[in-house]
Amino acid sequence: MLKQRLLVMNGQKLLQHEVNGEWKIDKISKAGDIRAGIYNIYLAKEAVKEEAIKYEGEIVHADNDFVYQKTGRDFIKHERGLFSELPVFGKNMMIRYNDKQASIQQLAARKTRKLTR
Repeated sequence: MLKQRLLVMNGQKLLQHEVNGEWKIDKISKAGDIRAGIYNIYLAKEAVKEEAIKYEGEIVHADNDFVYQKTGRDFIKHERGLFSELPVFGKNMMIRYNDKQASIQQLAARKTRKLTR
């Protein structure tokens, strides 16, 4: 299994994989609205495709097979082929399943604390 992560900083998104304990860069692209940080997408859990379950969180990445979503401290991977349209990266989305199809709904932006002096 390929161990991948995203490194987001300075407006750039680096897709990396691990080789012998070192991270190698596969691709560099614009980060868009994705928050700066390290996203260990190799830890992503497979989405449970039941109608009663919904996943809320930021969309951080998509590859040929999966769409990756950060839900709190966890990562969920959704099968890309189950979406009629690809979710927007960096946006807070709700994903739920109906008849094994994924539906998306954009949620309100997360509230952030603003420091004032």
